[in-house]
Amino acid sequence: METLDWVVVGGYFFVMVAIGYWSRGRVKNIADFFTAGGRMPWWLSGISHHMSGYSAVMFVAFAAEAYRLGLTVYIWWALTIGVGVGIGAFLWAGTWNRLRSKHGVKSPLEYLARRYDVPTQQVMAWAGAALKVVDIAAKWVAVAVLLQGFAGVPVWLGIALVGCVTMVYSVLGGLWADALTDFGQFVIQGLAGIGMFVAVAAHFGGIDFMWTIWDELPESHSEPLSGQYTLIFFMALFLIKTLEYNGGMWNLAQRYMAAPSGAAAKRSALLSSVLWLVWPLVLFFPMWAAPLIVPGMEGNAEQAYVEMGKAMLPAGMVGLVLAGFFSHTMAMVSSDANVISAVITRDMLPKLWKGVGRLSEAAQLQLARVTTFAFIGLSMTIALTADTKGFVLKVVIALVAATMGPIAIPLMLGMLPWFRKVGPTAAKFSVIGGLGTWAVLYVLQQFSKVEFVTQAVIVSWPLLLSLVLYLVVGLLIKPEPSPDRDALVESLRTDPDEEKVPSRA
Repeated sequence: METLDWVVVGGYFFVMVAIGYWSRGRVKNIADFFTAGGRMPWWLSGISHHMSGYSAVMFVAFAAEAYRLGLTVYIWWALTIGVGVGIGAFLWAGTWNRLRSKHGVKSPLEYLARRYDVPTQQVMAWAGAALKVVDIAAKWVAVAVLLQGFAGVPVWLGIALVGCVTMVYSVLGGLWADALTDFGQFVIQGLAGIGMFVAVAAHFGGIDFMWTIWDELPESHSEPLSGQYTLIFFMALFLIKTLEYNGGMWNLAQRYMAAPSGAAAKRSALLSSVLWLVWPLVLFFPMWAAPLIVPGMEGNAEQAYVEMGKAMLPAGMVGLVLAGFFSHTMAMVSSDANVISAVITRDMLPKLWKGVGRLSEAAQLQLARVTTFAFIGLSMTIALTADTKGFVLKVVIALVAATMGPIAIPLMLGMLPWFRKVGPTAAKFSVIGGLGTWAVLYVLQQFSKVEFVTQAVIVSWPLLLSLVLYLVVGLLIKPEPSPDRDALVESLRTDPDEEKVPSRA
């Protein structure tokens, strides 16, 4: 990297910290810290939702798969998310917002104590928080690997550098800082992504490289599903991503809760859906063309995007691309830290320490900042002690994708009127059964090396069992109807201003 590249990266970090400091003035209480007080414009909510959905993992693990296998990574990743978020715009986006506007909910799991019971809420809170801290550790590793490839910075220093900057603005500014930095990162990512796309197009002599490269690549690279990514894997991941990106990934639920109304949240979701369908194509086309520009990297494909940047981009633009990598990771981590802080502060600590409920507004806000700091610090510690080789893809697929379904099913389906009779018994069976199945399969895959435990199996089986247990136990074996649950679910169908005012006699 040249001096100009370091100037760009340094300037980016400075702006992120400045946004966090400025956002601090907008945060007066925990409602502002966790849900922006319901005042976030729908377009900012939609962009923030999109940006919070992926990180530098895309340019390490997913870029490696694009290099090795071609088109399939867009089909099973970006396409499933884009379509799933579009579906969720009509099913869940407005519902999340009404939990805030009608019931004062500030954490995505807060409603579970009423919808099911406190033990169910606690099982999901602890399982999800443990999952997230490992997931974020993988994000730190991914961005540090990229920084090492571009600039030779040691992995530990890269984790510490990016982590500390993220920690500062997340602790200071809460969700407002997350969303505003998401927007800035959206602009940076746009410039960096388009810069790489244009450079590759110029290398091949024009925009027609988008369809001519496939004739020079192996035939399998143009197949929608190839390698270990089978139809079963695709179908399982589609359901997982639909649940995950509509609120099963808790930080994304916050974006809908922060919008002014349910209708605005729906528009946010539709904007994010369009971005997911279009923008990853701009990012992936250079990686699909990469085997023709930097061949022979199949054994070290995680460095392919780095080598492309070095080969194709001038000084200054390399720094911008690297800032784009940071932006991905920092957007996801800051939003995850904020929502985990909400879950810990609103759902977990009050069950361990009764005094939390008696804290003043200022003390609750301070507690939220402390838990945000602690979560980011713990994830950095895990990243610093992890074996980085293969760590990113292993966590993203074998851990996060495989366990997200069991955690998300009771959370997401519990908001829909078709499942109002499903109670706490079914929810607990669903979560524990799905996670237990994953644990057995993971041991068989990683330690016993059982051949039948493929990626498709480890992703689909926990999801399928969790869904079956939720439906069979909840609807057939032990339905648990409740007037209070019915009233809660019914209240989530319309915005407050859409409800009929009773006429006076």
